[in-house]
Amino acid sequence: MDEDLKGKTALVTGAGKRSGIGYAVAERLAALGCNVAIVDLGRSSGAAGPVPTGTRQEMEAIAADLGRRFRVQAWACEADVTESASVAAMAAALRERCGHIHILVNNAGASFGVPADIISYEEDAWIRTVDVCLFSVFRVSRAVLPLMLGEPGAIVNTASRAGKVPPLFNSAYAAAKAGVIMLTKTMARELAPHRIRVNAICPGQIKTDLESWRFGLEAAFFGSTVEEREAEMCKSIPLGRIGAPEDAGRLVAFLVSSDSRYITGQAFNLDGGQCMEL
Repeated sequence: MDEDLKGKTALVTGAGKRSGIGYAVAERLAALGCNVAIVDLGRSSGAAGPVPTGTRQEMEAIAADLGRRFRVQAWACEADVTESASVAAMAAALRERCGHIHILVNNAGASFGVPADIISYEEDAWIRTVDVCLFSVFRVSRAVLPLMLGEPGAIVNTASRAGKVPPLFNSAYAAAKAGVIMLTKTMARELAPHRIRVNAICPGQIKTDLESWRFGLEAAFFGSTVEEREAEMCKSIPLGRIGAPEDAGRLVAFLVSSDSRYITGQAFNLDGGQCMEL
């Protein structure tokens, strides 16, 4: 795999903050010789969600750092994955810059209006969560695939353990991520004749800003500390720890390399053994 990815171009959405899975994926691919397009909103999401997205300044800094450290090309690309026109503009800009995309990682995601049960969940927040987490995978893939056709390629979609094991008070996110898993399988069947493989990763507890926010909510609800909530969660994880974004980076790198050349249409758990279904 060390030589397999050199010179290829990867696009990673939701990669504009160093604390997230998207950045860890982009960093790992760059370390293996990929040119990378860092895609994020390019401005703070502010009150729109619990965790800010990558700003333009952060994205530029990440691209410059990856390019310098790994001697690859790296670009910061703004795109709102909930707007087709914005996604189309991003794809057009990348066509001018690099011509062909070999790897697409649909990682952007968010959860709005939680915690809330199905009775109290606000409709706008529910729909926005599904838009960011599910519809964006379709929207970005549809725009980027014309840049991938003609050569073997790979797509990885970030789903979630929540798409397999239902969480409480987060129905929109769970439904969206379950949808990502099925969309992944459908895309895999449709794109196999084009030599494009499509798989999904299903992270459980990964140490990101979103996970820290979640533990903060739980700590306030239970009258405990964040550290106590993390320790309690670790009791349900066979490997006994919260995952790191780098764990996702390594799995994605494997799934887009020729080491996984006979794997497509699968949804891989990344949760320390929490979910062990047949």
